[in-house]
Amino acid sequence: MTPPRIAYTKPSITELEVSYATDAARNGWGERCYEYITRFEDAFRTHLGVRHAIATSSCTGALHMGLAALGVGPGDEVILADTNWIASVAPVVHLGAEPVFVDIRPDSWCADPALVEAAITPRTRAILAVHLYGNLCDMDALLAIGARHGIPVVEDAAEAIGSVWHGRRAGSMGAFGAFSFHGTKTVTTGEGGMFVTNDDALYERVLTLSNHGRARSQTKQFWPDTVGFKYKMSNIQAAIGCAQMARIDELIAGKRRIFTAYRDGLADLAGVSMNPEPAGTQNGFWMPTVVFSRDSGVTREMLQSAFARGNADARVFFWPLSSTSPFDRGDGLPVARDIAARAINLPAYHDITDDELQRVVSILRDLP
Repeated sequence: MTPPRIAYTKPSITELEVSYATDAARNGWGERCYEYITRFEDAFRTHLGVRHAIATSSCTGALHMGLAALGVGPGDEVILADTNWIASVAPVVHLGAEPVFVDIRPDSWCADPALVEAAITPRTRAILAVHLYGNLCDMDALLAIGARHGIPVVEDAAEAIGSVWHGRRAGSMGAFGAFSFHGTKTVTTGEGGMFVTNDDALYERVLTLSNHGRARSQTKQFWPDTVGFKYKMSNIQAAIGCAQMARIDELIAGKRRIFTAYRDGLADLAGVSMNPEPAGTQNGFWMPTVVFSRDSGVTREMLQSAFARGNADARVFFWPLSSTSPFDRGDGLPVARDIAARAINLPAYHDITDDELQRVVSILRDLP
């Protein structure tokens, strides 16, 4: 008998989320139309320890507005790692700037700071630090590089809720941070995102852009001060977010429980490495990932086949962006290409059972 399918991800929704969303749907109109949005922004800002937060329709929207507010535009370059989902680089392209891809470090799977600095030119307008699968970029190195060259470092922390770099939460360290609340994320609103910053002036620029370009100091009704964006979150989505923030410690702990079970179950398996957690840091472990050594002979395709046979979902490691159709610059940079060819993301939804975790471990241990 085929065992039930194991999904790779699904959200953790309780009666608290349902009750908040119901209240927003029933009562969150008119004078209360922004009530849950404001509460969600305040809760997230407090959790992160930053001065400002703006709820958005997606992390991509938060990145788009933030980069626009930094002045990124045609002729500019933005440096980021080759290993990323296209959502991180799309705003760069939308603004008419040129993405400059650098290879990743084999230990963190994030941008190699030495290669970032080597890629800087007079056209570089921003460095985009994407924290991958909960793994953290070397923020000390990247911030020092940015300071030396007068270039802002931006954090895409879509996958890094719960990750902490030497006492500072992911997303709180750069010129601004952007988060995702997609249904796959540790904290979810179904779709949605958040822009955060400690820069008062940048906050005001993004706040204006987020409201169709109408500054909050503007007294004329329906009078735009510039052409802005429409990347707002709905009150009902924010209500779900408020409930999730009330449970955020539980949600982060749940991800760590899942990772620990995988790590312990695979500890004696030769040639396997997982998400790192260097001294002084905390990994939010959004997406537990296994990377097999070259000597093991295990490939991405072997892993996909094994999970299909085991009736369990798994995600491929991100393809190098430079190898994909929109950019098409070859097969990808060496480390990014190499790791993607022998890695897989493991199922990691909050309600996964111990038996299901053991099934996943068995799939990996029984590889031919």
